[in-house]
Amino acid sequence: MGNITFIEHDGTEHIVDIAEGKTLMQIAMDNLVPGIDADCGGSCACGTCHVIVDSAWVSATGIASDEELMMLDMTPEKTDTSRLSCQIKASQSLDGVVVRLPEFQM
Repeated sequence: MGNITFIEHDGTEHIVDIAEGKTLMQIAMDNLVPGIDADCGGSCACGTCHVIVDSAWVSATGIASDEELMMLDMTPEKTDTSRLSCQIKASQSLDGVVVRLPEFQM
């Protein structure tokens, strides 16, 4: 089994096991990782599960949909590697992935 590292804005790291088939948002919520609000429950309708994917892992997380990009455009902390964690499915290919959490969710 692999792991995912969530890094809070203040640098606190949370290393959690991959739960294959779940989204990074679900995994963060299941492991009580603070900083993921997930107000819409994972339907790509609110942007409160914003994460910043480490640049080395961008291609492994897939391509953001137009809907996801529209949600991300509303966050002031958007970066070139921003994604909504509800849109990234976990698999063993993400073993070791590092995602940072913004200071605020929108």
